Amino acid sequence: MLSDFKQFLLRGNLVALAVAVVVGVAFNDVVQSLVANIITPLIAALGGEPDFAELSFEINNSTFTYGLFINALVAFAVIAAVVFFLVVRPVNHMMERMNREEPEDPTMTKCPACRMEIPIDATRCGHCTSEVVAGAS
Repeated sequence: MLSDFKQFLLRGNLVALAVAVVVGVAFNDVVQSLVANIITPLIAALGGEPDFAELSFEINNSTFTYGLFINALVAFAVIAAVVFFLVVRPVNHMMERMNREEPEDPTMTKCPACRMEIPIDATRCGHCTSEVVAGAS
């Protein structure tokens, strides 16, 4: 029973998930700091209001603090932009560079009958024995 528990804890997916959570929490702190210390002051410099938390209205003794919603909306938009431009785009670009397909072999073509690769100058497919025109695919 103890060895099963050890095997469960050391399973690759669980360890990768734990690392992802720790990195995600640290990244969240960085992004929150970016929003609070750089983006929000920029908004204040441009629009004159650094914090919308005080914006509210009242109807029948019920207070609607729509400023907190605006703060959350701005924070979400900035976090989404940071994640997209600083994580998603660079990772996608890196994956494209890593997954480039090898160029096609100019000496091979596909059999028109079975679509298996055959030499470009073959007159008969070695897989299905169909006759092919040399150089045609």
